[in-house]
Amino acid sequence: MLTASTACPGLFYNIPAQDGILSRMRIPGGILNSEQCQFIANIADNCGGGYVDVTNRANLQIREIKTGINIEILQRLQELGLGSATPTVDHIRNIMTSPTAGIDPQELIDTLPLVKAWDEYITTHSHLAGLSAKFSVGFDGGGKVSVQNCVNDITFAAVSENGNVYFQLYLNFGEKGKAPKNTGILLKPDECLPALAVLADVYLDHIGVTSQRKRRLREVINDLGVENYLRLAFQTLVPNYFSQLPITNYQLPAQIDMITVPADSIGIHPQKQAGLFYIGVVLPLGRLETRQMSHLADLAAKYGNGNLRLTPWQNLLVTDIPQKQVAEVETEIARLGLNISSTNFKTSLVACSGKRGCAASATETKDHALELADYLENHITLEHPINIHFSGCVKSCAQHQQADITLLGVRIQSENETMEGYQLYIGDGNLQKFGYQLYEYVTFAELPNIIAKMLCVYKNQRLNLNESFKEFVYRYDTSQLQRLFTVKSIPKLKSHV
Repeated sequence: MLTASTACPGLFYNIPAQDGILSRMRIPGGILNSEQCQFIANIADNCGGGYVDVTNRANLQIREIKTGINIEILQRLQELGLGSATPTVDHIRNIMTSPTAGIDPQELIDTLPLVKAWDEYITTHSHLAGLSAKFSVGFDGGGKVSVQNCVNDITFAAVSENGNVYFQLYLNFGEKGKAPKNTGILLKPDECLPALAVLADVYLDHIGVTSQRKRRLREVINDLGVENYLRLAFQTLVPNYFSQLPITNYQLPAQIDMITVPADSIGIHPQKQAGLFYIGVVLPLGRLETRQMSHLADLAAKYGNGNLRLTPWQNLLVTDIPQKQVAEVETEIARLGLNISSTNFKTSLVACSGKRGCAASATETKDHALELADYLENHITLEHPINIHFSGCVKSCAQHQQADITLLGVRIQSENETMEGYQLYIGDGNLQKFGYQLYEYVTFAELPNIIAKMLCVYKNQRLNLNESFKEFVYRYDTSQLQRLFTVKSIPKLKSHV
């Protein structure tokens, strides 16, 4: 086990948490085979809390580890293709791509070979251990389940030009938390890996390796200037090539919504392979009990190709199911206590680890999130998922982008007791961090009724069935929102975030 040089946990860089040691496994592209799933389930049972958590980068986390994972288990994980063969690069963020890569009927290109190639490049080039733990790369194949707007330092997004497929290069620079920007550079598929290699090397040349905190790529680009950063990279790759590239007009992606769960990532959908289907399964708060994981792995081996695919929205796919067996697999999934409905309130429910897992949290976010979702499911039905984010403190670890509704944990002090409560925000793209604050202090006991009434207002006053909560909110200014959604006066009590 290596000594952690980063606050980001990995397989070889464990991080102590409030509820025990936290171990995170990088799953490039999010794909696991049934043998890997069964072994991970055994580790979580024998060393951890009997469950795994899927993260928003399609990693897996094992929590509540009391004595660490021994060297024999780590070596077996490496043999199974889990965990880098070079432990010093294990800390680098997981490589992201669409969970439907290779099976999406609308994709322009299968990006899984690029994910594999970059992962192998990282493993075989030891100097990349110097990359920031948050150095992140994504590949989008142009399909209906897109990850183009998920936040990455570098994104390659497939486009079609004159009958040929290219990758548009996006970089994350400028203001923190904003969508990646289009550089205007088109690359052939076989040019992506060489370009990525030199983009990483120029970053390494300018981070200041002696500094304790490694700067993000965004910060380096802001200091150098994007034109200079790209010139340094591409002139190294191909002399004089850069001068031919248009980089003057930066455009944001067509969509700037980075957190809405794609409808085609949940439920039953046809693959581009004739007669085969994939099923998107909702994992409440990204959590999967080991018995569920083990049974899903069995289902994948029995009915599909043996693989499960994790998604950046903390759910998973079972793939390659023959049409005549789809109903049987759906029944088996329901028997595990899991749901495949995209309108389920748990579909895009997000929560940090809460007080049990983190000393900084003011509230038990996970328990509250599930209790709220159960209440809403019994009181209201919506056609579109609502992204509700519970954050136990201002760091917003579980989701960095604005949610439809954000609940920031606070401790509310009344005359006789201290209660767990929340500040309630509505997403507003014109405001930073959480959005517009609708309520300053709300006890959790009051919260379910307040949110249910807010969603009823939205349902009854939206323009049509297709108008999302986000679109509805954006039609009003802040004073109008306050009148629409404030269902009663909440007394101002003393609180501590």
